[in-house]
Amino acid sequence: MAQPTTLRQLVEWATRQLEQADLFYGHGTDNPMDEAVYLVFGSLRIPFDVPEAALDEPLSGAQCLRVRKRVEQRIESRQPAAYLLGEAWFCGLPFHVNEHVLVPRSPFAELIQEGFQPWLNREPRRILDIGTGSGCIAIACALAFPQARVDATDISNQALEIAARNAERHGVQDRLQLITSDVFSHLEGERYDLIVSNPPYVSQADIETLPAEYRHEPVLGLAGGGDGLDIVRRMLAEAGEHLTEDGVLIVEVGLMQERLAVTMPELPFIWLEFEQGGEGVFLLHHSELQSVKG
Repeated sequence: MAQPTTLRQLVEWATRQLEQADLFYGHGTDNPMDEAVYLVFGSLRIPFDVPEAALDEPLSGAQCLRVRKRVEQRIESRQPAAYLLGEAWFCGLPFHVNEHVLVPRSPFAELIQEGFQPWLNREPRRILDIGTGSGCIAIACALAFPQARVDATDISNQALEIAARNAERHGVQDRLQLITSDVFSHLEGERYDLIVSNPPYVSQADIETLPAEYRHEPVLGLAGGGDGLDIVRRMLAEAGEHLTEDGVLIVEVGLMQERLAVTMPELPFIWLEFEQGGEGVFLLHHSELQSVKG
């Protein structure tokens, strides 16, 4: 078979290669074809919305070679495609990523695009993102609420360096404060209208069985202790002291939803639903967190 020489042919070729490999998809795509499109277009820095006619225009030999090497690297290394490309998309925005931050993939994107309605009584003036990683949630919030000031924390200074780079890329560096903090440890006296977080929530048993792709991500961003809920429990115990009277806490716990509900039955968790896919995101109001003990 002749070597592929157009975008369409490269995507078809890459799809076949990925289908034959034992790969896991969970970092922005969920099937070989979408992953192939991501790798081909991303490797060549070509917009995903190119005209149909452009798909059949011939590419240079160097461009085709670059794509073939990138696909081979994805198969051989089992690294997420976003790490190979150095970029991931969230809320329709590009973010620089590397092995120091998780690849953005949270259903928070849908909440941000909808302005967190109908859950906020007013536009938040102060927002906190705990465990910001690449900064994608904090930055998207800053863009969605241009009058708000956003604090974003992480325990990893390497992650905060990536977040700073992304904040400058999207022009929100003047309204986004990056803070080295273990949950609320360096936020004494601060209160927020909205606190959001996609914290580590993978249990120790599950960490040991993750697909190879996830093992390229920083364990700090995944491991949530023995049952996966250590950091979430700390957040619930302390969040009431950092919310305004009508403030809201929204946290993603993924597949830990049922375990958390059973562990803390006294809390009236509101479990949010998503049209674009996703689960395990809860909402609590300030008044509902006052009785939580650490």
